[in-house]
Amino acid sequence: DIGHEVATRMGVSLQLALPLFLLQLIASVSFSLMLVYFRHSRIDFWGVVLCVLMLSISSLFYIIVGQFFFSRVLRLVPISGFAPGLDAVRFLALPIFLSLLSRLGGEARLYRAMFLEEVGKDYVRTARAKGLPPSIVVVKHALRNALVPVITVAGIQFGSLLAGAVVTEKVFARPGLGTLLLEAISQRDYRVVQGTTLTIAVSYVLVNLLVDV
Repeated sequence: DIGHEVATRMGVSLQLALPLFLLQLIASVSFSLMLVYFRHSRIDFWGVVLCVLMLSISSLFYIIVGQFFFSRVLRLVPISGFAPGLDAVRFLALPIFLSLLSRLGGEARLYRAMFLEEVGKDYVRTARAKGLPPSIVVVKHALRNALVPVITVAGIQFGSLLAGAVVTEKVFARPGLGTLLLEAISQRDYRVVQGTTLTIAVSYVLVNLLVDV
């Protein structure tokens, strides 16, 4: 019975996935809203250039450079490892920050396109014609309607956080589902592989159902 092992490892994976998902959503939406607010300006132009540069760099590059700079040079956080309880925050800070940085460019660019499409609609032009400030038009009108596709995309990305945590957990030595899956593959323990894959797949489906509801 691998149920206890999978449940324990699932908790470790969620420690990384949940805060990363929330911070990622807040940072991406805020950054893309800033670009939309300053559209057709230098801030918008260089922001898009920065997004393209960030999404063009491999996530492994962020991990290697981040571990060297923040752990070896500045010695701010541990380079890898895991601890239970509140001590887990010390080991979560670096992988969450680097994962957030590696995903920010692609997501902000996608959300910017969604917000720009919403800003060009008739009801937004009507709000502008009534004399409302640009900040109210973007945040109160366009953002509320654009959040529907944003939440849909975010739900899919949360499922991919669990499935894609294999590399992050292995590099940062976190005993989560990703590490369990790699260990099972290397030992040819097919029942553990099946159980872990099924758990990730069910989580992915449940999150997407929740988003649809």
